[in-house]
Amino acid sequence: MSCDDKVDCGRRRLLVATATVGGVAGVAAAIPFVSTFAPSERAKSAGAAVEADISKLAPGQMMTVEWRGKPVWIIHRSKEMLDSLVKLDDKMADPKSARLMQPGYAKNEFRSIKPEYMVAIGICTHLGCSPTEKFKTGAESGIADDWQGGFFCPCHGSIFDLAGRVYKNMPAPDNLEVPPHVYLSDAKILIGEDKKGA
Repeated sequence: MSCDDKVDCGRRRLLVATATVGGVAGVAAAIPFVSTFAPSERAKSAGAAVEADISKLAPGQMMTVEWRGKPVWIIHRSKEMLDSLVKLDDKMADPKSARLMQPGYAKNEFRSIKPEYMVAIGICTHLGCSPTEKFKTGAESGIADDWQGGFFCPCHGSIFDLAGRVYKNMPAPDNLEVPPHVYLSDAKILIGEDKKGA
């Protein structure tokens, strides 16, 4: 760098050094701030897909796994449970899940990929309560003499069948949500993803 008579060389060096140090300090100060926009490992895992082992789930049994902080019910429906569903279409508010944004495989009377397994988020579509299972049928259920089994939301009385379909004239406006899921094998379900290996 050459200095002429009009500019002091020492002052020029000082300005360049100050600007450089200020730029480096600005970048160093910005890094922690910008890094806060990246999701934490906890946040990443909270939204991650969850694998469920259904190999020991016998017909008539239910298990619960957590996905995104929500309970996801997996029910291995028996033949009797499946047979009861076809008898209930006329009592359901939305028997084929046509009103609700659901995966395509939830738009059938069983609301499932495989008829024998129901996978649904166990949160009532009314005010977010968690219904209780009422698998006992008839008067023994405490619901009705002709009860075929399903779920009862104690908060406001909504009832759902064994496919998570809401009965007509209930406070809950929609069927229970079916989360995206895929079968990795006959014994494993991946909840949170629609496509294997995606």
